[in-house]
Amino acid sequence: MESVSETKLMEGIYFDGKKAIYRDDLPVPTPGEGQSLIRVLLAAVCSTDKEILKGYRPDFKGVMGHEFVGIVESSDDPALIGKRVVGEINENCGHCLYCTTGRPHHCSNRHTPGLSKDGCFAQYMVLKTSLLHIVPDSLKTDVAVFTEPLAAAFEILEQIEIKPGTPVAIVGDGRLALCIANVMHLAGADLTVVGKHSEKLDVFKPLGNVLFHAEPESFEVVIEATGHPSGMEAAFRLVRKKGIIVLKSTFAAPVTLDLSQIPVNELTIVGSRCGPFEPALNALSSGQVVLPAIEKHELADFESAFSSPAFKAGFEILAL
Repeated sequence: MESVSETKLMEGIYFDGKKAIYRDDLPVPTPGEGQSLIRVLLAAVCSTDKEILKGYRPDFKGVMGHEFVGIVESSDDPALIGKRVVGEINENCGHCLYCTTGRPHHCSNRHTPGLSKDGCFAQYMVLKTSLLHIVPDSLKTDVAVFTEPLAAAFEILEQIEIKPGTPVAIVGDGRLALCIANVMHLAGADLTVVGKHSEKLDVFKPLGNVLFHAEPESFEVVIEATGHPSGMEAAFRLVRKKGIIVLKSTFAAPVTLDLSQIPVNELTIVGSRCGPFEPALNALSSGQVVLPAIEKHELADFESAFSSPAFKAGFEILAL
């Protein structure tokens, strides 16, 4: 019997190196060894996708997107077939320096959906089977789609110790900042969120203090999550001497900073990217983390999704 990938074309949002395009002539991908074919149910737009449109990954051409929930249609792991899944985004080779020294997320031959290989803004995608995580039956698809960004927030706890009562500031009041705020709240941090938009800051009030401006050198840990170069300037201003700055934003614009502050004030700068999926799935399933509802669009209406002011916008994707 012919497979779907041999007989069908699909819809998707394709980045041609300069702009995003809606297409309905994309071939359904064929999984290779160690990969699974996933029918995408829901895919979410994140700030990185918007940065690609600004030139963040100038060499990339392909289907955009990396945050998704889908159903496995074929796989080398029979136990996954028919299951709803979410997926980690770093496909590693398993044999380079970074893979063999416990740093697979930084694999020299890494491929990432929506950044260096076809992603999830389409009806089907292919991903390495070992990166898939089954979504619990009790967890709704509309909530499970937040797993990847929430996992990125949990990564901070993997990198630095946050003791109960630690003075922590998050610079930023957007989607990623809210995920991080929830995780810092669970860790027991003395949390302050520094933002610019009163309507956004209201959502943070159950988790900690909210401010438009904070006093310099007020925090032992400052987490930058603005998605804008100005966020790092604020982080340097707010962190205490011998404190820690965690940089979460990825953006295309260059940043000018007085780096002499790092040795003079003995600061620690931590870059932080992807994180563990299991605690994120557990937090969402248990209701410990509750996030605003995703705003859903059709693939053909991608421009509205990219420009939406909603907490999270994405694509509800219909089957072929």
